Amino acid sequence: MMGWALGVDLGGTAVKVSAVEPSRGLIGHERHPTELGSGPDGIVRQIALLVSALYGRFAEKLGPSLFLGTGVGAPGAVDRQREMLSYPPNLPGWERFPLRSALERELALQGVPPSPVFIDNDANTAALGEARFGAGSRYRNFMLVTLGTGVGGGIILDRQLYRGAYGTAGEIGYLTVDYRGESVHAGVRGTVESLIGKQQIVARALGRYREQPRALWNEAVHGEELQCLSPRTLEKAARDGDRVAQRIWNEVGSILGVGLAGVVALMDIRSFVIGGGISGAGDLIIGPAREQLLGSTLPSMHEGLDIVPAELGNQAGVYGAAALCFG
Repeated sequence: MMGWALGVDLGGTAVKVSAVEPSRGLIGHERHPTELGSGPDGIVRQIALLVSALYGRFAEKLGPSLFLGTGVGAPGAVDRQREMLSYPPNLPGWERFPLRSALERELALQGVPPSPVFIDNDANTAALGEARFGAGSRYRNFMLVTLGTGVGGGIILDRQLYRGAYGTAGEIGYLTVDYRGESVHAGVRGTVESLIGKQQIVARALGRYREQPRALWNEAVHGEELQCLSPRTLEKAARDGDRVAQRIWNEVGSILGVGLAGVVALMDIRSFVIGGGISGAGDLIIGPAREQLLGSTLPSMHEGLDIVPAELGNQAGVYGAAALCFG
C-alpha cells in the first residue's frame, strides 16, 4: 500500500473532506455547510474538526504510519510557498490569511499526529484530481476548465500541476476575449468569466426572453415567472427544443471556444477537460466550443484537439487535494 491522505475542498457553501487512497480512490467522505459567520479562524477550526474525525475513522484501519497528510483546495490565490490564501471569493473577511500554518496549529490541537499540510487553489486541485483519477488521466498535458458561478482553470503539463511563477496559472476566467465589450468582472472588461459565469448566462437569457412574446416562452424555463430561470431549466428548455435557450448555449460554448483557442495558441495545450456545475449542459456547450475552437486556431494546430467532460463531478476537488500529498 502506498499510503493514504485526506483531501479538503473549501468552498463558500460547503466544506468537503474525503479519505483517498492512490489505488482505490475515495474511501470515505464528509460534507458540511461552511460556517461563514465564524470567520477564518472559525472555519479553520471547522476543517480541523472534520479532518480529525475522518482521520480517527480510518487511521487504525489503514495504518497511521501510512498517513501522508492533508491537502486543501481553496478559492482565491495561493502564493508560491502555498502558505497564504489571498482574497478568496465567497469567504468574507479573509483577505490575506496564512491558511497552512493556521490549519497545522489547529490540527495539533485536535490531536491529529504531525503530518504535512498542503494548500492549493481549488481549480488546481480539481485539475489534479481529474489527472490522477478522472478524465485527464488519458492525457499527458491538458487544461481543466471549471464552469460555475465563475470560470476557473488548472493546467497539467507532463502529468504535473503547473502553477506559474506566482501561483496563478490557469486563470482562464480572466482571459479577455472582448476588450470593447460591456461586460466587466473584477474591474476587467470582456473576460471569459464576465461573459459566461453563471449569473451572466442567466442575465443573457433573461434579456432574450423578455424580447419575446410571452406566448413563446418555454414553461420549462420560467415556470409562472421568468425569475425562475436557472442554468438547469435553461438546459432542459434547450433539450426540449426551445430555440432561445439553444442559441444561449451555443453562444456560451462559442465564447468558451475562443478562450480555449487562446490557450492553444499560447501554450500548445490541445486537450481540455470541462467541469463545474454549468458543464452539466454537456454537448450543448462542448459542441459549439469545439466548432469555435477549430475556427479560431490555425489548421496546423488542429492535430490532437480534444474537449471532453470531466468525470469526477463535485468530488474532483477532494480527490486532487488528497493527491497533493501523494507527490
